[in-house]
Amino acid sequence: MADQPKKGGGSSNKPKDQPKYDTRNPQAKELYQKAGEAFENDKFEEAIDFYSQAIKLDPIYSNAYFNRALSYAIISKYAEATRDAEKVLDLEPDSCDAPFVMGVINEYQMKYEEAKEWYEKSLKANPDYMQAKTKLEDLKAKMSQPKGVSKPSKEVSVEQEEVGGKTVSEEGQIKSVKWYTSNISFNDIVGMKKEKEAIYDNIILAIKKPELLRAYGKKLGVGVLFYGPPGGGKTYLVKAIAGETKSNMIIARINEIVDMYAGNTEKNLHAIFEQARKHTPCIIFFDEIDAMGMKREGGGDQMGYMRMAVNAFLQEMDGVETNPEGIFVIGATNQPWDMDPALKRSGRFGEQIYFPPPSYMTRKSAFKYNTRKMPLSKFINFGRLARATMGFSQADIAEICDKAALIPAVEEDRTGKKRPVKMSDFIRMIRLHGSTLDEWYGMVRKEIIHKTETQVVDGKKTVTEKEGKLTPEEKVRYKSLVKDVKKNSGDFRKALVKLMRFWALHLF
Repeated sequence: MADQPKKGGGSSNKPKDQPKYDTRNPQAKELYQKAGEAFENDKFEEAIDFYSQAIKLDPIYSNAYFNRALSYAIISKYAEATRDAEKVLDLEPDSCDAPFVMGVINEYQMKYEEAKEWYEKSLKANPDYMQAKTKLEDLKAKMSQPKGVSKPSKEVSVEQEEVGGKTVSEEGQIKSVKWYTSNISFNDIVGMKKEKEAIYDNIILAIKKPELLRAYGKKLGVGVLFYGPPGGGKTYLVKAIAGETKSNMIIARINEIVDMYAGNTEKNLHAIFEQARKHTPCIIFFDEIDAMGMKREGGGDQMGYMRMAVNAFLQEMDGVETNPEGIFVIGATNQPWDMDPALKRSGRFGEQIYFPPPSYMTRKSAFKYNTRKMPLSKFINFGRLARATMGFSQADIAEICDKAALIPAVEEDRTGKKRPVKMSDFIRMIRLHGSTLDEWYGMVRKEIIHKTETQVVDGKKTVTEKEGKLTPEEKVRYKSLVKDVKKNSGDFRKALVKLMRFWALHLF
């Protein structure tokens, strides 16, 4: 029998290699194996065709029926999936897998009573079937929840004019989507000259002048991925793009999209894209997109769930690619290597723009920009502040400026005496705040480059070095990021940064 489907109704990473019923027809077996290869590569229509050919040669090939049912379920053809799962039950009445899949199929169609009965049948066939237990418990909790009760969601403040109401969710499903306009422009973005040029060429032209690109036979892009260390200004740039292009903007928050119940994540994604189609030109922004579009590989209960979520995302992106005018999708991530490769192909997030840590000049400009509305002392040395924050992110600098302004405000509240923000206020907050990137570079180095492990065997200490998770292709694609990670996590660089900060904070 094929691998048991995981949470959310998808299969695990691939159909099982050693089925319960192994056909004696060599041609059917060969077709079954070809179907398995297509299934692993997310070519579900092709897999269904091969499984169908295998079944034609061997009409009692229960594994082919089961895996075809999984394929149908993944592409939301529930009637066909139900038919094949019922066939498996006819051929193998004691199966615990087929009832489980029937439960998932019914839950996806919001037939909760029927789903509950199927999960119970699965557990009757195998009382230790943990996935069926989990799904049954979750479903009972869902069925007991009063209708109309919506899940609380964390609201994030946005420096934009709200024009589309608010996002409303009921029972994990998005019913209406908040959208915005923006009055921010590129003039509000400090530094990032290279990144702005890449954004203009790959995004702004596609939105503002699609006819110019078509005249040269250029295929219109539909998605761009922003990646780099955290706090690099990726989110703020998206707001500037919306302002520059006079586009509406939807901030697709992962905590509002991803839901534990079968089918809700996919429906929420569809609701967001449908809202964008109604308010073109529109930019959909997915921050921390790796949290939803992570690689669909390995085991674990979440893999089937992630497969379904990523497949739904791919379908929506493919729909935009077919009719690209008016919609542009931007994703942002600090960990692009964790994203599913299918999302990074041409036509989806094939274009990728790297946001490096801010340079000296960018940090200096960031201090000037974030203090432009403050009553400053005449003796603010922006160059010294930029040197003292070597290795800091733009978000770090914005927070330092904000907290420095709080110091004289609190003093005035207590004493009634007003004073400007001084250099000492900034120096004090730099010392207290520190850099959020220092720890991040060290953590990422272990993940993507290499890490050492120490083991003690028979009293002897052995140190081994393991390769990071990047594939050779990813090492090339993310060359700039890898270079920055190596540089900023190296002992020499860390010592230099520490010395520069000390000099700037205490000497000049």
